[in-house]
Amino acid sequence: MRKPQLSTFYTEKMVLKEGEKNFSKSPQKPKWLLDFLEKNELLKYLEIYQNFEPFIKEEFYIAHTQNYVDRFFEGKKPLAESNNLEWSPQFAETVQYTNASLYEAIKFALKNPESICFSPVSGFHHAQPMYGMGYCTFSGQVIASVKIFRETGMRGAYIDLDGHFGNSIEDSRSFVEDLNEAIPKGFGNINPSGSHERYIDNFKRELNILETAILENQINYLVFCHGADSHEDDDTKGQCNTKEWIMCAEIFYNFVKKLDEKLKKPIPLVLCLFGGYRKDDYDSVLGLHAKDLVICLNTLCGQEIRFEPILMPK
Repeated sequence: MRKPQLSTFYTEKMVLKEGEKNFSKSPQKPKWLLDFLEKNELLKYLEIYQNFEPFIKEEFYIAHTQNYVDRFFEGKKPLAESNNLEWSPQFAETVQYTNASLYEAIKFALKNPESICFSPVSGFHHAQPMYGMGYCTFSGQVIASVKIFRETGMRGAYIDLDGHFGNSIEDSRSFVEDLNEAIPKGFGNINPSGSHERYIDNFKRELNILETAILENQINYLVFCHGADSHEDDDTKGQCNTKEWIMCAEIFYNFVKKLDEKLKKPIPLVLCLFGGYRKDDYDSVLGLHAKDLVICLNTLCGQEIRFEPILMPK
């Protein structure tokens, strides 16, 4: 049995406190989600770990050129805003914590596989080795998993149900020499194709392939990134209606439950947020994320939580 709470790697230092000028709300999203969970009496299901160290500048060199990293932390445009987000010294500090959060969550899950870990972060999966892209500053997945591989030899897979294909892992393979070992090819971004029924069917096929790799010890941990922008009412027009979006969460967590039974032990599991854009009602985005966490807690952690998100129609 998994532990009844999600081990959550969060500190307010991850959150941008100044301005909300950007289309992407990723810099504020971790705090907004925790506030939403508290308002809906769900925060008690998170065990928060906040005393982790931020990444130092040199750790970003794992996945990026020194020129890009240095220019970003110096605030020098255009590279400092190649992510399409407004730069500030405080924003630069937040990315040191968000990237560290994912790494700390994976490390903790590997040491404590009975704990499901939660890194409430986004803004990773479009970044390139030489610049940011699509509201993503650094390739947090690449950095975290390469660090983990170099320290432990453990290999991971990313299930990326963000509405936009995550390209940062595949685009970094020629730049990071041991990335193919840290995140084996085919498992860098399991991102279903199509929409509606086709999307669901493709997702199930991908999970079947993943299961074989796990049982053959090719994959040692999972990171599930259920972006809310795969919902059809998102500002960027996703692939699933509400029923299908929720079904994806149910499919995945039941997949993990059966996998644990086959392995006779829990597979290390980390959850992330990733995308979600609603200018008219951001609580719809937060409600979807909260629903995903509740499905996880009910399916894998023995909880019996009643929660249904209130989603404003587009």
